[in-house]
Amino acid sequence: MKKRDIEILGITHLRGPNMWTYRPVLEALIDIGELEDSPSNTLPGFYERLTAWMPTLIEHRCSYEERGGFLRRLREGTWPGHILEHVTLELLTLVGMPGGFGRARETSRRGVYKVVVRAFQEQVTQQALYGARDLVMAAIEDAPYDVTALVDQLREMADDLYLGPSTASIVDGADDRSIPSIRLNEGNLVQLGYGARQRRIWTAETDRTSAIAEGISRDKDLTKRLLSACGVPVPEGRIVDNPEDAWSAAEDIGLPVVVKPCDANHGRGVCIDLSTQAEIEAAYAIALDEGSGVMVERFVPGSEHRLLVVGGRMIAAARGDAASVTGDGRSTVRELIESQLNTDPRRGFEEEFPLNPVRVDSAVRLELSRQGLSGDAVPAEGRQVLIQRNGNVSRDVTDLVHPGVAATVSLAARIVGLDIAGIDLVAQDISRPLDEQRGAIVEVNAGPGLHMHLRTADGPARQVGRAIADHLFPPDDDGRIPVVGVTGTHGRTAVCRLVAHLLHIGGTRVGLACSEGLYLDRRMVASNDCADFESAHRLLLNRMVEAAVVENGPLTMVAEGLGYDRCLIGVVTGLDPAAQLAEHYIETPEQMYRVLRTQVDVVLPNGVAVLNAADPLVAEMASLCDGEVIFFTADPSVPELVAHRADGGRAVLVHDARLVLATGEDEVVLADTSRVPLAASGRSALDVENLLAGIGAAWALGVSTELIRTGIETFDPADLPGAHAR
Repeated sequence: MKKRDIEILGITHLRGPNMWTYRPVLEALIDIGELEDSPSNTLPGFYERLTAWMPTLIEHRCSYEERGGFLRRLREGTWPGHILEHVTLELLTLVGMPGGFGRARETSRRGVYKVVVRAFQEQVTQQALYGARDLVMAAIEDAPYDVTALVDQLREMADDLYLGPSTASIVDGADDRSIPSIRLNEGNLVQLGYGARQRRIWTAETDRTSAIAEGISRDKDLTKRLLSACGVPVPEGRIVDNPEDAWSAAEDIGLPVVVKPCDANHGRGVCIDLSTQAEIEAAYAIALDEGSGVMVERFVPGSEHRLLVVGGRMIAAARGDAASVTGDGRSTVRELIESQLNTDPRRGFEEEFPLNPVRVDSAVRLELSRQGLSGDAVPAEGRQVLIQRNGNVSRDVTDLVHPGVAATVSLAARIVGLDIAGIDLVAQDISRPLDEQRGAIVEVNAGPGLHMHLRTADGPARQVGRAIADHLFPPDDDGRIPVVGVTGTHGRTAVCRLVAHLLHIGGTRVGLACSEGLYLDRRMVASNDCADFESAHRLLLNRMVEAAVVENGPLTMVAEGLGYDRCLIGVVTGLDPAAQLAEHYIETPEQMYRVLRTQVDVVLPNGVAVLNAADPLVAEMASLCDGEVIFFTADPSVPELVAHRADGGRAVLVHDARLVLATGEDEVVLADTSRVPLAASGRSALDVENLLAGIGAAWALGVSTELIRTGIETFDPADLPGAHAR
């Protein structure tokens, strides 16, 4: 490699929990070559250049746990791997990607490090890592570097590849309740929950959103007729066929009126407060250009409001403001729009922005013409020019909504049939009943954008994503099926097959992913080695699966991460001190311990770790478990087991040629070993350990003693050719 260079030798995407953290990360293997002899405090001007380019690094606390902690490390002297970690994380922060977790660790090879950073989106994080490498090298070599261009590139990638803010808010709301999520495509289709307990969302639509209701909401005239029939106030109006018919309808309804498309949304093509034939006929052309038909309605005086209804309840409300500019006697209207409106940081084309940029379209030109202006006109200094009357909803008014108004919009959503609806309502005062002010609902929208409630111009942001998660999952439902994860340096397949068998005979539809294949309810659907991330995901995506049993070999855990975020049962069969993964720099028992402990780290608080008490390194993992621990061993005198039972803990053991379930000092005989094929005379000690581990997992899952006894007596070891050797 080059002298004084940072070479990225390879990048591993750990998509699930791993030896570093519960969350997906990128693990980069880097070689810093001769820079191993050049910590940051020996590089002239490096500190000044890096902090000038990235002043926000002052927020990184690092090992000192204080603001500016990382900069202190830079001054004292730290190595490029550590610097690369922090610069990558800061780049992700600058583009709005959540993160924060990072590590840089030496390997056994001089100058070679593992740099680990949180990866919410793989491609963006990888690009940030490479960009950070180039930036750090430029700072070392005193070369120019365009940090702004890099951040802009990363931000554009994030906008294209990461979840939209509405979807992300729902996923975050689910995560707050420990409901897992799986992104199903490159867009915003997301599964919440696992297997038979899953639900799906697509932005603010759910698998409860009726296609019929969505179709009704797109037909504005049909929506109005249904609402009116049920007593919900709507503006009088009708569909019109041509400009002349639009004027005729306006005369019948009474001026002023609104002209709008029958099926457009987001306020496109809507012209309001129209009082002359010329305005109405011009507005007809604008509306027709945005939709497939045109409606004329009574103009409802007041402000535009968007109320969000979720599961029959009004959750949030925002009020819109008219957009206007102030003349300076020098600038054209177009220039004033750019300088006074479109510079607002809340405006942007992506969903993350609560307000759209203002463009001089047909509707704006009509509004300007009513004031005797055009886009190229220069308003006098101090003159207020109205640009848009609607489409600027971003001020939170949730706490002001009158109970009667909340009930009305909830009724409107139910009439249309939407579980999640954005109700557009016009009223002068949202804190008063609609009938007192002739307020009305003007639209009911399926799949409403949530950004106006998440990033408000004024007032608190509302936890609308959490409300949608709560709508899909009642308080006692976390969307999880029982997941059993099995790891260790041997015996994994045997334990997985036995646990799946014991669950199956109890009537549970089991999915099994192991080195012998992929099984759905005992039907083999793949015959290759399926002890990997993708196979685990296949089980969790399947609506038929009521419980999943997943084999996790050390190599899979190091190269991919676990295929689930948390599990109900985590089994560790044993740790061979000679086991290594040298290509991943896992070369000592302590390093293998860090790999396998991941299975225990992800056990849920209401779950159980099933651990080999006869293996000291495995028994040591008991202290890491958030839930209960069940020990297993064929030797009831093992000190770890004796101490565990003295504290009232549960254990599965062999005592006087009998399989025993122990709770503290109490024992229940499960079966004589002579009646259990896996424990019969002549079977290997590993087979007995595998049997005990499988029994422990089934016991932890609540399988009855009778079913466990039947299962182990009927389980055929011939189904496990060579399994104990894996």
